[in-house]
Amino acid sequence: MITLPPSYKGRKVGVLGLGRSGLAAARALEDAGAVPICWDDGEGGRAAAAALGLRMENLASQRTWEGEDAPQMLIVSPGIPHLYPAPHPAVRCAWAAGAPVDNDVGLFFEAWAETDFDDYDDAPKIICVTGSNGKSTTTALIAHLLTEAGRHAQAGGNIGRAVFDLEIPDDGGVVVLELSSYQTELARRLAPDVACFINLSPDHLDRHGGEGGYFAAKARLFTLGAPEVAVVGTDQEEGLFLADRCLGQGGQVVRVASGRKPSGLGREVVARKGFLSETRGGKQTSSVDLRGCRALQGAHNHQNAAIAWAACRSLNIPPKVLEKGLHSFPGLPHRMERVGEAGGVLFVNDSKATNADAAEKALGAYDKVRWILGGVPKAGGIDPLRPLFGKVAKAYLIGEAAGLFAQTLGHAVEHDFSETLEAALDRAAAEALPGEVVLLSPACASFDQFQSFEARGDAFRARAQALIAAQGGALEGAGQETKGAA
Repeated sequence: MITLPPSYKGRKVGVLGLGRSGLAAARALEDAGAVPICWDDGEGGRAAAAALGLRMENLASQRTWEGEDAPQMLIVSPGIPHLYPAPHPAVRCAWAAGAPVDNDVGLFFEAWAETDFDDYDDAPKIICVTGSNGKSTTTALIAHLLTEAGRHAQAGGNIGRAVFDLEIPDDGGVVVLELSSYQTELARRLAPDVACFINLSPDHLDRHGGEGGYFAAKARLFTLGAPEVAVVGTDQEEGLFLADRCLGQGGQVVRVASGRKPSGLGREVVARKGFLSETRGGKQTSSVDLRGCRALQGAHNHQNAAIAWAACRSLNIPPKVLEKGLHSFPGLPHRMERVGEAGGVLFVNDSKATNADAAEKALGAYDKVRWILGGVPKAGGIDPLRPLFGKVAKAYLIGEAAGLFAQTLGHAVEHDFSETLEAALDRAAAEALPGEVVLLSPACASFDQFQSFEARGDAFRARAQALIAAQGGALEGAGQETKGAA
């Protein structure tokens, strides 16, 4: 793995939050000769760290930050608030002690900057991907395309492996990081070679003090990072603003759009009517038919493909190689994952759709849907999805949001109070007609009935597979597991 510089030897560093990223950061600090001082508010996290022999002290206690043995800085895991809606007490203690607060991503970029790649013929690159929806698919797709092109590619960050669990890249290797707003907001250093922004929709607003703070957190990847290549989705005003802001920073800007013709400004990649085209100065240099890419169905996935294409082309991967990789991409679980088909009915697991904007993508991809939705509602509910209600044959409501969503659906959509996911799936499968899709796209967080959207999606998949097998239908495979925030 990437190692921290010698300056960390003997340094005492607080590590707050002992999940995947926190434990990896603590191990990296130990390997560098530092003294990680760890804490987690949950007994499970503390037990996992204690089993590794890590030093444990309550970082939320002011006494921990006093004396010669006190931490000299604090590394905060992504899920822990450091400002809004209120700083964690340990963060307040660090501020009071004058100790810098960072996260594992900032620490990783510091370590990367100190890593000696002089013996490499082709120095490794870092590609970072941020945005509200599509980050995981785009990150995994970039890594897949690069691997298919013969490059050593690893995906991590908010997807798969923590940054300090990644291997030192091979000559010419590429690290592809999905970064959430939680990660970009706090990192003291961000220095990607290629930075990608997909889109923006309101989410996690309590963590960022509003929509402006949420966008500002995403934008730090470009304004602080000053990447050599900025790949920017320009379907929204925030993307247009970001592309304009990147001009004059010394790097190259590649505009990505969907549903419109190329603007003729510099380098562009456009996904429109099922085709992807790359242009330079308005002149087309390559084109790909995306309609046959089974794991990349829908306009939103075509946008993801365009972002991934632009990122890989910035590393000079040939178009023909990328076209082949787009068709072989297996997709990810919980993101419009085709579970299987029975009796002409397709079962789709889109558990990752935790807000209305994400659910809109799935609803828009199919003609007639048996829609399973509900859980812990997000701000705005499903009201933005009204234009798509005509695609819904029937809705099956589960979890805390059932009553609220029923009011929104009203008389426009027949709906059923199913309460649990299993009951909803059983009813939807029993009532579905050939040509319809049984779709889990909850537009909600999962925490009322499940520990995570992955657990919710796993439950849907297992039950759907059992129903399909009972009917003698066909199952489909799935890609790698992922987890994280937006």
